[in-house]
Amino acid sequence: MNAPLPTLLDIPDFCLVVLIGATGAGKSSFASRWFKPTEVISSDHCRGLVCDDETDQSASADAFALVAAIAEKKLKNRRLAVIDATNVRAADRKSWVELARRWHALPVAIVVDPGLDVCIERNKARPDRDFGPGVPQRMIQEIHRGLRGLANEWFRQIWKLSSVAAIEAAVVERRPMWTDKRDDTGPFDVIGDVHGCFDELRRLLEALGYVVEGEGNAVAVSAPHGRKLVFVGDLVDRGPDVPGVLRLAMAAQEAGVAYVVQGNHDRKLSRWLEGRKVTVGHGLQESIDQLADEPAEFRERVKIFLADLRSHYWLDGGKLAVAHAGLKEEMIGRGSPAVREFALFGETTGETDEFGLPVRLDWAANYRGRSAIVYGHTPTPDAEWVNNTICVDTGCVFGGKLTALRWPERGLVEVPAARVYCEPARPLAPAPETRALQAEADRLLDHADVSGRRWIDTTLLRRIPVAEENSAAALEAMSRFALAPQWLIYLPPTMSPVETSARDGFLERPEEAFAFFRERGQKEVVLEEKHMGSRAVVALCRDADVARRRFGVLSGESGQIWTRSGRAFFADGAECEALLARLRTACDSARLWETLATDWLLFDTEIMPWSTKASALIEQQYAPVAAASRAGLALAHDAAARAAARGVPADALRDRLAIRAEKAARYGEAWKPYVWPVRSLDDLRIAPFHLLASEGATHFDKDHLWHMSIAETLAATGAQNVTTTRWLRLALDNASACEAAARWWEELTESGGEGMVVKPRGFIARRAKGPIQPALKVRGPEYLRISYGPEYDLPEHLARLRQRGLGAKRTNALREFALGHEALTRFTAGAPLRKTHECVFAILALESEPIDPRL
Repeated sequence: MNAPLPTLLDIPDFCLVVLIGATGAGKSSFASRWFKPTEVISSDHCRGLVCDDETDQSASADAFALVAAIAEKKLKNRRLAVIDATNVRAADRKSWVELARRWHALPVAIVVDPGLDVCIERNKARPDRDFGPGVPQRMIQEIHRGLRGLANEWFRQIWKLSSVAAIEAAVVERRPMWTDKRDDTGPFDVIGDVHGCFDELRRLLEALGYVVEGEGNAVAVSAPHGRKLVFVGDLVDRGPDVPGVLRLAMAAQEAGVAYVVQGNHDRKLSRWLEGRKVTVGHGLQESIDQLADEPAEFRERVKIFLADLRSHYWLDGGKLAVAHAGLKEEMIGRGSPAVREFALFGETTGETDEFGLPVRLDWAANYRGRSAIVYGHTPTPDAEWVNNTICVDTGCVFGGKLTALRWPERGLVEVPAARVYCEPARPLAPAPETRALQAEADRLLDHADVSGRRWIDTTLLRRIPVAEENSAAALEAMSRFALAPQWLIYLPPTMSPVETSARDGFLERPEEAFAFFRERGQKEVVLEEKHMGSRAVVALCRDADVARRRFGVLSGESGQIWTRSGRAFFADGAECEALLARLRTACDSARLWETLATDWLLFDTEIMPWSTKASALIEQQYAPVAAASRAGLALAHDAAARAAARGVPADALRDRLAIRAEKAARYGEAWKPYVWPVRSLDDLRIAPFHLLASEGATHFDKDHLWHMSIAETLAATGAQNVTTTRWLRLALDNASACEAAARWWEELTESGGEGMVVKPRGFIARRAKGPIQPALKVRGPEYLRISYGPEYDLPEHLARLRQRGLGAKRTNALREFALGHEALTRFTAGAPLRKTHECVFAILALESEPIDPRL
């Protein structure tokens, strides 16, 4: 007897598979053969998980609750799931279908039915299933009664394997969802609602570089450089040449150079062509009349074409989704009636406006997805990006224009309508209150946008993880202490120290910094004096109107100054405004506004003296330690000296205490150069060293020579408070220059300076593996005494400190640098506040990593 031919079960690669079969039917064996262990959710296994006994039927309720919970999480994450249970009753299957529909997964039924005798024999061979023939018999009867009704239970695919041979011959293959074209990376040209405007469509295609040849049924479309068209739907109704548009779109699709999404007008015409009852309105009559003049063969082709259109397409590795009226994030690449309805009509309140049209909810204002959504349906005068979504229906049929979005370039190509073909039911221009609501939505911050474990995509380092506990710490700091988030478009990154020096008496020296960058392929570095002050970011606007327009602040401020933790640098707003006014005067004199074509600037600076912010730290921590050390060591040394004078062998102790006393005295003097009284604003010094951003630009693409020239230009204006930063340019292949630079560092630190910062000449320096450290700090011996303690440079302590690990500090420094770059890139590009803020928030979160604060 010949073996049965294989049965191909070609199921979607995202679906909920419900196995149906009596006990002993072989469902688990079938599942293990065709699905991953992580995809199969077995009721028996879950029963064992909840009560340690897979046969304990008293635990079935909890076991199935666990099955449902696991399946829900898998479907939420767009993963295939297989329910391995008997599922013989319609009531048992109902909850699985509902679960699938809730997550827009296709429910698939696979009936495994080898026959009653086989089930009975298999159960006999299993001690835990020896319950006689009655149980499998009743189950099989239940399955057979329900077979015809499976389609009515909303299963989208039903596979029946009715013998052992059929089960053994079955082959399961997974196919991408019809809407899933992620493997097609384009590039694409996404065209808005055409509505029968054939002439405008042809002109737009020519502007895009497509070649349209022939006329009528002989029309042909070829694409430039492998590009593809994507129509967002509504090809038909209202316009003058619906057949022409359909011929062109069908020809492009048949040639493999186009995807066509179904629009609500397309579906309505499709239903009319199928002979179904529809209300003829909103331009459908024009399509009916124009198709009436076409051959029956063409109308049949149109009927098949329109009926086969998809709800949406997911393209370019998941970066792009195209739907007629839009799509929620959890619907992308999925399939259900709810997905199709949303893609066709969007989201409405159920009410109508004064024009008799549906009142629509602005789903785009709340969109948070990574896939860009391009859609149409609701005409607008101009295509504008909102939360990574863009509507490209610019009302061509109403006398507007026909628009195409070029992807991935994100550029727009438009052609104007030749005339008004149909009067719109309501004006195309959005109401002012709609724009105001959108602007407000862009400014809103949501706890969900920054809480929990997060991954942030950046241009420099790709995806950066943020731990949940660090997010919680950052939320506490931001919500209690930080400035208004509209200002916080940037936080400075932490900076890694140089590798440990092996030279006697030193923990850090510049030679190691030179070697670090030389080994990473850098030819030149810039050495900058490291001011011992407080790091501060300065947002400076030309006036309060600019601050309100560009930053969205309503408090009347003309700028703001904040610390590394996002707190206001000045508690007194008037003091802050006074310093900003002086900085503004310097920028006026340096003509920075005109040079950079901007009305706002963002600076990275150091504000001195250190005691401005650290006075409490000095008074409550450093000074008491110094005083106690001096007093205690002086008494101890005096006692040891007197004992040695009496002949007690205490000479070594006396000398040791003398050294410690000398170290304590130096500790008490270490911070003196960084402290002076601040009686008024005149006593402050501000040293800008990075001009980070201005209107439409981040200045990470400028090298440090440019940044230092800006700082020198500001200082040269003679403006009050602005001070210079000493710096050198160093060629790393010049040995004598490197020696001179090391001596310069020694002179800086011996005269009371903190040290210097060594940076690659380019603001962003790379090697094959990616960006390298943007800067290394090299601190002087006396400054390090503040961080590591009075006696840190004794040989035994230096030996221990030289074992310090820099890996975590370096990783954080690079991540925070990438996040700062990303935050400013998003802000200058006009991204919503939340997109900028998530990067700034992540920098603060990374600061709570458990890393030695002395590094």
